Amino acid sequence: MTKARLDGLYLLLLGSAVFLLFGVALENSAPAPLADFRGLYYPARCLVQHCDPYLESDVLRIYMVESSFEPLDTAKVRQIVTRAVYPPTAFSFTILFGMLPWGPAHILWIALTIASLIFSSFLVWSLGADDSPVLFGGLLGFLLANSEVVVIGGNAAGIDISLCAVAVWCFFRERYVFAGILCLALSLAIKPQEAGFVWLFFVLAGGMYRKRALQTLVATIAIGLPGVLWIWHVSPHWMQELNSNIAAFSTNGGTNDPGLASAGAHGLGMVISLQAVTSVFSDNPRIYNPASYLIFGLLLLVWAVATLRSRMTPDKAWLALAAISALSMLPVYHRQYDAKLLMLSVPACAMLYIEGGVRGKLALVINVLGFVFTGDVVWAVLLSLIGNPHGLIARMPGQFLVAIQVFPAPMILLAMGIFYLSVYVRRCFALNT
Repeated sequence: MTKARLDGLYLLLLGSAVFLLFGVALENSAPAPLADFRGLYYPARCLVQHCDPYLESDVLRIYMVESSFEPLDTAKVRQIVTRAVYPPTAFSFTILFGMLPWGPAHILWIALTIASLIFSSFLVWSLGADDSPVLFGGLLGFLLANSEVVVIGGNAAGIDISLCAVAVWCFFRERYVFAGILCLALSLAIKPQEAGFVWLFFVLAGGMYRKRALQTLVATIAIGLPGVLWIWHVSPHWMQELNSNIAAFSTNGGTNDPGLASAGAHGLGMVISLQAVTSVFSDNPRIYNPASYLIFGLLLLVWAVATLRSRMTPDKAWLALAAISALSMLPVYHRQYDAKLLMLSVPACAMLYIEGGVRGKLALVINVLGFVFTGDVVWAVLLSLIGNPHGLIARMPGQFLVAIQVFPAPMILLAMGIFYLSVYVRRCFALNT
């Protein structure tokens, strides 16, 4: 093993150690630990006991009997726990945890979250271990070291994104293909908004990639159908109930409302979709949602046309995935932990950096800024400065404070997406002419 390879491995190991130690320590001391996982576990627990997992009163009844957290919960946390917002396909996975008592279930979930993120990062690192191990190790180590929120809250994004990254590795390496299909299918079943556009890339890219995408679709149906049928049996009106739960979170001032009046869209674990920016100019979903959809839709159209019309090669595939990993965060509800999907941008960044020139340096700068402005530790420090009444930042005008909390993450994601999309399109059409 060369010195550069060892150095890259050490950087990745350092990031993994920070992620593991800080994540576990902060989860144990958090005021509302594993709130997101409780929002998965207790609806699944409810389903195991043959009651309606999408009916708040049914979940709350079980939660009050079984949970020691309930007396200390705020109204916001209780809403997260008792109003299920995941699709019924997700129960095909979460039911395995709902069958276990809370103790082993939450320990297994934390262990799986940490292990899967570290494992998937090592797989992505292995893609560049020969050509650019230090750059791969530094970027991925930094991303891991800034991923504590996914452990503290127990959100499914950690596992879901890891499954997606494993599938990408399997498809690109053409190794353990069946495992890759299963991983991507599970990812789509749990949180389709995370892996959906990655799956779409494989569909549009054609050839063997399209074959893998279609195989994944069949596997997703096979995995998710039992959960859907079970839900339909227990709760014939689950669609209306699910929509009601989503609306309760998204109402003006609600936990998932991207506007300035939101009870939970800002701060650590913030909303990073483009609505967080467009809602600053007009806090009306009939305006800020279409504005966000229009911006994303135009970029997606360019990306899709380039993917359909180009003969796919590995370098173009990595550019396409880098662009969509950033852009896919923008159109619909995503939070800070969802940005760990940006690990798929590292191969494209390293490829351009190795090629040299201004474009390579710009790729590195944009990726570093993307990881910084979506990272947990950076925002923990910045938000502590904002909340300090004696700090310099706290004495800034209110509009400035809003801007530094709301704008950086969505705007750097937009910048990353546009940068990689422009390089991708130029390379696609240059090689096609």
